[in-house]
Order: sequence, then structure tokens, then C-alpha cells
Amino acid sequence: MTPTPPATLPGFDLLRLPGADGVRLTAAVGGSGSPVVLLHGFPQTHLMWRQVAGRLAAEHTVICPDLRGYGASDKPAATGPEVYAKRTMAADVVALAAALGHDRFALVGHDRGALVAFRAGLDHPETVTHLGVLDIVPTLDMWNVLHGTSAAVGYHLYLMAQPPGLPETLIANSADAFFGSFLDAWAGDPAALPRDVRAEYLRASAAAVTSIVADFRASAGIDVRHDQADLDAGSQLAMPVTVVQQDWGAQLGFDAVGLWKAWAPDLDHRLTRAGHFMAEEAPEEIVAAIRDLLAR
Repeated sequence: MTPTPPATLPGFDLLRLPGADGVRLTAAVGGSGSPVVLLHGFPQTHLMWRQVAGRLAAEHTVICPDLRGYGASDKPAATGPEVYAKRTMAADVVALAAALGHDRFALVGHDRGALVAFRAGLDHPETVTHLGVLDIVPTLDMWNVLHGTSAAVGYHLYLMAQPPGLPETLIANSADAFFGSFLDAWAGDPAALPRDVRAEYLRASAAAVTSIVADFRASAGIDVRHDQADLDAGSQLAMPVTVVQQDWGAQLGFDAVGLWKAWAPDLDHRLTRAGHFMAEEAPEEIVAAIRDLLAR
């Protein structure tokens, strides 16, 4: 019998908080001290931080929301590309933190949450004091480095970039197989995703197919335009930035450090031996990286 999924992070309160444009987000909040916001990736929820958040909460107020369109947060209809633009999702995070009384905070994101964090750092430099990103390159760079047969690793990016209709139908009709394939392929250590947590990720993702596709579709359109506008304007991340990622540059033939240096002059770039789900596979390594970031 499958164990009951954990409702939230142990010792944390689960709150409903306002985001942007009337959207409400569900967030786990715990600890005390200077605030740190942790944003989850795909196909996950805030539960991915279960081994990181508690350690950080000994010294910080830790805020772990479900992104709009994911988990227990609102899933507004994608009436326009801006609804799931990373700019809008970044505004959610700023509004959520403000509702808790924080006008400045450190921000760390993984995967999709890292894309939101990156956009928040560019759009809200007066608010984001420190920025951590796990296992991404920025959206514009991601599309530029995928080419030829190596792009097959990102097939889902191209699938969910298609016009509304077919992607949602295909994925909804095989949701567990689709989302589960990423949990299987991207985990360096499958034991890091216990059966109850995996089941919760699959349940939450199957209930959010339309909004998840809308999030990815935005990254093939409006998010690229926003990144390109910042690149053209010479915009950079003003705060200390830590990037932790697998060695995708070597695998796909690009200079990951060079890409990040163009955006983040104050950069600490680290490679990990963990798989994509590094906060679950190597939590002590990720906690150490976050603490080093916050000390800068």
C-alpha cells in the first residue's frame, strides 16, 4: 500500500498567500531570521526542499511556495502569454514575501523555479539580495545551446512549445508515464525520491497538465523576448549569484561558466556529481552552497 504523501515540510506551517494578479499561492513557512525563498522545479512541488528547508530554518525564515500552476497553488487559465511568463511568476514571489513582511530576501530556485528566480533577480534587484540557481542556464541561452541530435534531451521543451491542444491531450492521456519518465531519467539516485514523494509529484502534476504546459510554452515565447530585451540592454544580475549544476556544458558542447558570467559578474559556479534532483540527492551539498552564498 502506498504511504500517504506528506502534506508539507515537517515543522513548517502551510499557508495560502497572495501572489500577483489575484492568484493565491500555497507555501510552507518555517524558521526565523533573515528570509530565504526556495522555488521548486519540474515535475515537483515544494516538497523537493524537505531535506534542505529544515536545515536552513535553524538560521533563517524559510519560505517554500508551490509555483503558480503547480502543486496546491492556483492554476489560472492561460488567457495570454503573460499569465505564465516568468516575469509574472517572479512578481508572485515578491508579492508572497511582502505578504509575510519581507521586502528583501534571498532567493534560490531549481529547474523551473530557477528560471523564475533568474527573472526575479533581473526585474527586482532591490528586493533579491542573493540568488541561487540549480541546474539551469537562462531561457534564452537554453534555446541557443540546444541543437542537432543533442537537443533530443529536451524533447519535452519542443512538445510543450506547440500551440494549445495537442500537447495537453497527449500528456493528460499518459500523465504518470510522461511525468514519471523525468523522475526516472533525471535522478542520479532513484532512492532519493521515496515512493510517497514520487506519488505526490505524479498526483500533483497530473492535476496540473494544462498549467504546466502553459509554463513551458511561455518559455518558448514571451520569456525569450524578455531575456533578449535584457541582453540587448546590457542588464545583469546585481547581487551575488551561485550556480550549481551538472556538467551539461561538457555534455552538450557549450561553456556554462561563460554563459553565466555574461549575466552574473559576481558568480560562484559549482559542478555537482549529483543528478538533476540535487536538493534531494545531495542536500548537504546544496545547503552548504546556499550558506556560502548567503555569507557573501
